[in-house]
Amino acid sequence: MERTTAKQILDELLEVSGSEVSVHIKSRFPGGRNVGGKYSLSDHSVTMYLGEIKKQCLTLFGSVDGCERLLRIVFAHELGHAEDAMLAELSNRLDICDSELERKRIALRIEENAWEYAMKLVPDTDRQMMDTVIYYSLQSYREAIAQETAQEIA
Repeated sequence: MERTTAKQILDELLEVSGSEVSVHIKSRFPGGRNVGGKYSLSDHSVTMYLGEIKKQCLTLFGSVDGCERLLRIVFAHELGHAEDAMLAELSNRLDICDSELERKRIALRIEENAWEYAMKLVPDTDRQMMDTVIYYSLQSYREAIAQETAQEIA
């Protein structure tokens, strides 16, 4: 996907959302994780990683044909973080939380809030693709909660 095309997609979603978040485009996420986008609460900015979006598209869907749609979905999710009125409070609760289970539940809530926003922002997107991305995005959070819950019960 060309940087120009990506910028057009991001600009379109910014306009539709009305968000005033700063947006940066980079190729790779530092540190070896496959992260397609990242919201920074401290400076109210989103960085999108186009090379990582391409990798995600190949991993999840077996081709790069849907990269532009995936970029829309992931950016809508990051805008969800940027526009989440509860994010600052949830982040503060995350920082002071004593229970690992509670930390994991708060982290899941942060992600679910962003996905709820994304679904409203891009309701016309490929629903099957959106559902797949959301499923894999939330899977590790849900598994961590299940594991922590099982350890508390045991």
